[in-house]
Amino acid sequence: MAAMAPSPGRGAHKHGVIALILCLLVLQREAWGLLCYCEGLCPDHNNFNGTCEAKPNSFCFSAVETVYDVETDQWKEERTYGCLGPDELGLMQCRAYLTKHQRPKNISCCNESDRCNEHLLPQIIHHKPSVAPQGNFLESLLLVTLPLGFVALLAVIMTVWFRYRQRESSMLEYNKPLGLVIGPNDTLSDLIEQSSGSGSGLPLLVQRTIAKQIQLVQSVGKGRYGEVWLGRWRGEKVAVKIFFTTDEASWVRETEIYQTVLLRHENILGFIAADIKGTGSLTQMLLITDYHQLGSLYDYLQNTTLNYFSMIRLSLSTSCGISHLHTEIFGTKGKPAIAHRDIKSKNILVKRNGECCIADFGLAVKYVSENNELDFGNNRKVGTRRYMAPEVLNETINMSCFESLKMADMYSFGLVLWEIVRRCASESGDRYLLADEYQLPYFDCVPPDPSFEDMHEVVCVRGVRPDIPLRWHYNEVLKTMSKVIQECWHANPAARLTALRVKKTLYKFHVSDGTKIV
Repeated sequence: MAAMAPSPGRGAHKHGVIALILCLLVLQREAWGLLCYCEGLCPDHNNFNGTCEAKPNSFCFSAVETVYDVETDQWKEERTYGCLGPDELGLMQCRAYLTKHQRPKNISCCNESDRCNEHLLPQIIHHKPSVAPQGNFLESLLLVTLPLGFVALLAVIMTVWFRYRQRESSMLEYNKPLGLVIGPNDTLSDLIEQSSGSGSGLPLLVQRTIAKQIQLVQSVGKGRYGEVWLGRWRGEKVAVKIFFTTDEASWVRETEIYQTVLLRHENILGFIAADIKGTGSLTQMLLITDYHQLGSLYDYLQNTTLNYFSMIRLSLSTSCGISHLHTEIFGTKGKPAIAHRDIKSKNILVKRNGECCIADFGLAVKYVSENNELDFGNNRKVGTRRYMAPEVLNETINMSCFESLKMADMYSFGLVLWEIVRRCASESGDRYLLADEYQLPYFDCVPPDPSFEDMHEVVCVRGVRPDIPLRWHYNEVLKTMSKVIQECWHANPAARLTALRVKKTLYKFHVSDGTKIV
């Protein structure tokens, strides 16, 4: 008898019944939720049977906490079991709050089967009480400082941006009403005449344009602040003073002084432009002025013998320049009074017409009587020791009094007049007396580069002044100049002549250019 094969219909029916039962179980779980083991954090403490029902799509959890026991002053681990809320894996629905002595450490979840969390053991993380307070303090500190730091950084950025925009807009406003454009055939004289007429120089944008077009020809001198070059702009000669990077304060100050309203004067060095040029690793601070081929008064006197006319012309023009500096001009756009603070023959230039002009304003001080304020700028350097007044050398000068600064200028100017008059030949009766050779003040009393102590000893302690040659007493012109000089370098600042007084005195001389003395 042949063996009977199993009926395929019956097997398929059996598998279908099993699949139906599984589907019903899944649907039941989705509809009724998950049954979880509960201990410690159960929803209903009055009806506790060791289980809780998680809502559909939720999980069972097992947690480990460290709890601080106040009575024993110790930390201990405590396990809890229960149900999580629907779609919330990080918060426990049955938990109302945590006390300040509790620190949750770790939570593990599952939903594979009913009571799946009963044997779920998350990793125990041991608690160190000394670390927790510090961590909380650092967290609180970061929560406070980070927002404040961000706000402060934002404030700094906004301030810088605002000042930049304010500077740019003020620059545009400064140039806008002038409508000054450099034409192809314009000369420097044309541009200056077209400017505002306030005597404060060309507009800033025009200055930058000119500075970029300057061609340096050759070096013509060096000083403690930088190097002076002969330059050309459209064929015109200009002087270009290139400051050392360590003397940026001098460049800033001199630029400010030259751009002072109503400063332009025939006996003040003509200012053209100022700019900063960067060439990769090199930064150049440029100051562009009129070029005077005869150079400084110091250079000019060494090679030139003067007659009465040229001596008076040099002296009078210098006094006019200093007088213009010292004078305050009142008005809507007035000029402040300015003290030079470094008057010497090297800072005075000789023009082709035989007059002088004052230069080098890196140490200058502004004064406005209306608010009684002195503006020293950011440059704290002092003047040239050889030309310092006694009150500067013995440090008794009142730096808050502008009159004291003016009188210190007049002492230095007295020494410059002495240098000029020495180079003037004279006549006595029918005899011509040759001029003395050029020398610096106190050449016979101090070394070539005197120290502060050297000058203090000679000027203040011993009360020495440069020698007055005997021949000056036999000539009325030189005798009058001698008197002016001695009143300028008087030990008492209040007894010194003002620049205006010297100017009026020298105006009284009526000396013809036809007087030739060789």
